[in-house]
Amino acid sequence: MSKEQYRDHGQLMPEELPERLGRGERGRFQIMGQGALEVWGEARHGRLLLAHGAGAGQDSSFMQRLRSALAERGVQTLAIEFAYMQRIREEGRRRPPPKIDRLVDELATWCDIVSHPSMSPPWLGGKSMGGRAASLLAARDGAAGLILCGYPFHPPGKSENTRLAHWPLLACPVLVVQGTRDPFGGRDEIENYDLPSRTRVHFLEDGEHDWKPRKVSGRTQASLIDEAAGAIYEHMTAHH
Repeated sequence: MSKEQYRDHGQLMPEELPERLGRGERGRFQIMGQGALEVWGEARHGRLLLAHGAGAGQDSSFMQRLRSALAERGVQTLAIEFAYMQRIREEGRRRPPPKIDRLVDELATWCDIVSHPSMSPPWLGGKSMGGRAASLLAARDGAAGLILCGYPFHPPGKSENTRLAHWPLLACPVLVVQGTRDPFGGRDEIENYDLPSRTRVHFLEDGEHDWKPRKVSGRTQASLIDEAAGAIYEHMTAHH
């Protein structure tokens, strides 16, 4: 991300943000009452409101590499952090995320803040838990589309406890980008799920939950993140 893109815009009231985004401003915005929003890339091929996973925020190498790769392809990412992650930063100690319903409500508020009739509606997405929250919000309120990166189809070692009850309510285009060795749901399991007709799954060969492959595969996490960004770009462009 260039220094121009990473400009810190300081504090804004939520109602001020759409006009700034409409002018093409990017960088870091501190939204009163909500927290930070980081906007990377131009929205040539859509906008993606992107949430993080349970254990790491938007500054993780995974999230930064993915957002950078998407920006290179003209997909704008609007990266948010849930309130519990903000508290972790402030207090300097780890804490578990709250119940998923609270995260869904937080994401809904962010979706309202970044939405405006003058701009294309944002797609919803996220890494693992963030993707789960995005899918629940899309099932509840609808969405332009969904991008789910390492979706937690079930807890590791508990393949019978699937998190698919709300999926029949998903009416938007859905792209799942999943490592074939993901302990939260690998290729063999996912291919047996009855997913909605507008769902596409892009498998990253030999990737695990963070898309890290084994050395013997000849692949790298960076190459799989780049492959994922290409798949996301293609999917969003096809439905833009």
